[in-house]
This record gives sequence, C-alpha cells and structure tokens, in this order.
Amino acid sequence: MASSYSDVYDAWKQDPEAFWAKAAVDIDWFRRPERVFDPDRGVYGLWFTGGKTNTCFNCLDRHVASGRADQPALIYDSPVTGTVEHWTYGAMLEEVVALAAVYRDLGVRKGDRVIIYMPMIPQAAFAMLAAARIGAVHSVVFGGFAANELATRISDSAAKLVVSASCGIEGGRAIAYKPLLDAAIDISAHKPDRCLVYQRKELRAELHPDRDLDFASAVSEAKRSGNDVACTPVLATDPLYVLYTSGTTGQPKGVVRDNGGHMVALSWSMHSFFGLKPGEVFWAASDIGWVVGHSYIVYGPLLNGSTSVLYEGKPVGTPDAAAYWRVIEQHGVTKLFTAPTAFRAIRKEDPQGELIRRHDISRLRALFLAGERADPDTVAWAEAKLNVPVIDNWWQTETGWPVAGNPIGLGLLPVKYGSAAVPLPGYDVEILDDAGHPVSAGTLGNVVIKLPLPPGCLPTFWNADERFRESCLTEFPGYYRTADAGYIDDDGYIFIMSRTDDIINVAGHRLSTGSMEEICASHADVAECAVIGVADAIKGQVPAGFLVINANVSRATTEIEREVVALVRERLGPVAAFKTAICVKRLPKTRSGKILRATMKRIADCESWKMPATIDDPAVLEEISAALKARGYCIIP
Repeated sequence: MASSYSDVYDAWKQDPEAFWAKAAVDIDWFRRPERVFDPDRGVYGLWFTGGKTNTCFNCLDRHVASGRADQPALIYDSPVTGTVEHWTYGAMLEEVVALAAVYRDLGVRKGDRVIIYMPMIPQAAFAMLAAARIGAVHSVVFGGFAANELATRISDSAAKLVVSASCGIEGGRAIAYKPLLDAAIDISAHKPDRCLVYQRKELRAELHPDRDLDFASAVSEAKRSGNDVACTPVLATDPLYVLYTSGTTGQPKGVVRDNGGHMVALSWSMHSFFGLKPGEVFWAASDIGWVVGHSYIVYGPLLNGSTSVLYEGKPVGTPDAAAYWRVIEQHGVTKLFTAPTAFRAIRKEDPQGELIRRHDISRLRALFLAGERADPDTVAWAEAKLNVPVIDNWWQTETGWPVAGNPIGLGLLPVKYGSAAVPLPGYDVEILDDAGHPVSAGTLGNVVIKLPLPPGCLPTFWNADERFRESCLTEFPGYYRTADAGYIDDDGYIFIMSRTDDIINVAGHRLSTGSMEEICASHADVAECAVIGVADAIKGQVPAGFLVINANVSRATTEIEREVVALVRERLGPVAAFKTAICVKRLPKTRSGKILRATMKRIADCESWKMPATIDDPAVLEEISAALKARGYCIIP
C-alpha cells in the first residue's frame, strides 16, 4: 500500500497537540487531561496534565470487560526449562489482582517503589502490572546483576519491597539470585521492608524468616481470601517506573517513565509503526530488564490487545540456531523484534539459512531490529532468508519507543540499507556540529532532538532534575542530546553511525567506527565485527577491527584479516589508517546484545577498567585481552 507517512508526520508538525490529543483517545481515562501539553511544568514540559488513568487497567481490565478474557495475553516459552504456558487476559488479570493484594497487605501504597529482580518468567510481568495497579513505581533490575549494582538501585529508589526469584537459568545451569539479593541488602544504604521470593523448581532458595515471603504461597492465600484490588487512579504525569541505565557506576541514572504519555505513545506505535492488530502475536526477543522488554514485551502488546511472547532462551544454543524459527512456527508470531546481534549469531551458525527452511514461518510478516546498528549485510541476509520486510529502528532507554524507523503501519517507505529510515511523529531530529550549528545533508555530526520530547519519553531522571538538564539538555540548548553520531541524507533518512564516543580522530580526521564496521561486515566470511579507536602517539587514534568468522569457514584467519584491511582501505581510503584486523571467537556483549566497545578500548589503551555489570560472559574480555596482547598492545590485568 502507498505510505501515508508524509501526511501523518506533517499533521504532527503542523499541530502537535491536536495530533497527540487524537492519539490519546485510544487510552481509557478516569478523568480526561486538562491540557495536552504544559510547557511550564517539569524540566521541559509535561504531557496530558490533569488527566487520571491507570496503566494496568488499560493493559488488562478493559480488555477483559470488552470480551478478550479468553484470548491469550502472554505466551511463556522457556526452552531452558522445557516449559510453555499460555496466559489469557482473564487468567493474567486474576494473578495480577492477587499479587496487588499481597503488595497492599505488605504496606505498599501509591508512590512507593518496588524493585523487581527476576528472570524471564510470567511472574515478572505480573509483578510489574501489580505495581502499576496500585500506583506503586516499579524498577526492574536485570536478573543476575551483581550485588553492588542491585544495592545501588535499591538505595537510590528507596524501595519498600523487592520481588525476586530463587534463580535464573543461564547457559544451562541455575544461577542463584537469593545470595545476590541478600548481599545487596546487606550493603545497601536503604533497607527494604520485605522481599517476595518466587521459588523455582530448578533451584529453591532459603528464605529469611523475618524478611522474606514465599511468592506463590502469598498469592494463593490472597486468592483464597477473595481480596479484590481495584485500579488506583494516578495522574498521567505520575511515574509508572524507573529504569536504571545499564553499566552505571557510582550513583545510578534512573530514567523515569510517566503513565499517560507512555501509554499514548506505545499505543500509537503498536498500530502505526509496528502495524500490529489486536489478537495478533508479537514477539520482542529481549529481556524485561531492558527498555525493549518494558515497552514491547509487557506494556505495548497488552495495551494493543495483542498476544505477547515472553521467551526465556537465546537465539542460538537453546538448543540451536533454529530456536527463533521454532517459536515463530509454534506460536504463530506475526512480528518479531530483536537485536541485530541475535541475527548475526544465527547467521554465523547457519550462514545458508538451512535451519529456517525446516520450519513454517509463513505467518511472520516483518522483522524489526534495534539495540545495535543493523549493518547492511545482516539486513540483506535476513531479507533474503525470511522473505519479509526487515525494519531497522533507532531509539534509546530514555525515549522509550522508536525515534526513527520505517513505519509499516502507515505503509512502508523505500528501504535504504544502513539507515534507520525516517523520524516518527513527535521527533524533530537534527544534526549539529560540536559548536551547535546545523550541518549539511550527508555530513556526520551530533544527533539531537528538538524539544519538547514527545509523549513516552523521559520527563527527567529519578530525583535528579538538574542532572538530567546537565547530561541531556545543556550542551545543545533547546535540544535533547542523544549522544549518538550520524547524518541525515537529502531524502530525510537518518543514519546512526555510532555513539559520539565512538567517533575517532585519526590525524585530525573525524571518522565513524560504524562506517568501518559496515565495510568489515560486508566481507563474505565475517559474521560480526567491532571497530574501536586505539590511542596512537602519532595520529592520536587509529582503528582496530575485531572479526568473528562464520562457522562454515575453514580458511586461514590471517588471510581473512588481510582481505578486510584491504577492503576498508579500498572503500574508505588510506585516511582511515585501518591496518589492524584481529579474528576472535566472539565479542564481549551485554545481555541485551550490545557490544562493549568502550571496555575493549580501555583494555587496548592500557587504561584501568571495571567489569561491566551487564556483561553476558566475563571470560570474553580475557579472550580479547589475549588477542590484543598477541598483537603487541599493552594490557593491564
């Protein structure tokens, strides 16, 4: 179909308040907003002021009342435990009401904070929605975070309650959560009143008699007592959750999400960007500990009346590189949202896509990629093997929903490999130089978003308005600083090349490591790669590329390294000074799939470094250190 994107985007630009007022009709309000946008409140203004609503009501209650009680709301698929569960809207509402009653009996009230430290199980989603039901503010901490990282979040949020589980499953083995939780509470400056612990059969935890309660027993008792908990009306501007950004050190940075604007933006994105209909199956292959899990495992699909897949597994290894295709076939997934790194891992293990052909994935209509830059070769491979549109999109924890992407719900635009496509309504994206001046089309610079940010974006940091101003709004007055670098072409397409920290200065030339990675990844034998800037006494910085080779390649790695160096020199020129390519078995990544380039750079530059809290496997950094040492780089243990 012809795309209506231009008309819709222009309508937003001409009258932003009318645009979002129309979008807000999709949300049930206990009291309609007095103003769509109030520029005089908050750090840069607040959305839907005076309105009263409840996120849990919009996700569950209204769908049950409208006849969707027997429709699946959540499909829990856990290859690591051999479990598949289907939770209808009606059954999910029953669980959430009972858990909300437990919260209430434990003294949790509107505005109190609840830390959720759980693996990818349905009870994690129930815990989020139960908090929303009573107006409490939840903060999900990625399951398995180290005790110190958990402690800083308990302390900063001053949480009244922690909801946890006895263990998570990683790499085929149970990881005990309770010792980490106990250690975190011991060192936290703030002590929560109680802990609610869900016991998993794979590894049970010993409960502290004065502090811990058994999750299942408490919920069962609430059901037997017949306790009913109605949804607490909250202001649209009240916080729904605080999500602390990954890898923080010292005082954590808590991104605040409000209730009203969050629901309006997610609801709009589900139908207009993702093109998802009520009743269809949507799968965001992420974790609830990350923003994608908040927005598009739990809240977005449920607001839309769709069915969401909650997957406890990996793209490869649970059991093999066909894991995604099995889930799509078994559950009738129509839209898949995952990280490019997942597809690079699948491609590495099955470069010819032979495992795909063994499954019926005919109901899949689109693949969405975000979290890392989607290199053109990965996009082209996925298009060819899946025969569906592959839609790169770009956004951040801070924005909560896509800033840019190809809106399939409005009709697809032409695809440009390497681009996250066009800005979505609400986002006025510009490229500025370091002095804050606009640059010409095609010129690399700082990606910024003109204020005010649209509904769904963060209004501030938790208890840190001034920190939010200094970190995000001061450098470019009137704009939100994304800390990403990129350019906009003559057609208005946005190309995100790297974080601004990944722009390297080679003998006075500002170069994007992202553009070099794009060239490295185009080599037929390269499954994925990372390029970092290494300190150099003469040039200031020089690039070094790390290459992961496809599983079916038997050629000498030294030969591939030479070819990649020559390829970069051919396409980017000698100005890049790209002379070092190193083949490694794997790259260090966070559990959400982001490559830890900054840590790799610190190792190469002989700088002290701290083990990232979100790293998937710490042993990978030892492998990177060894590879660098073999090439003569200085290594500090």
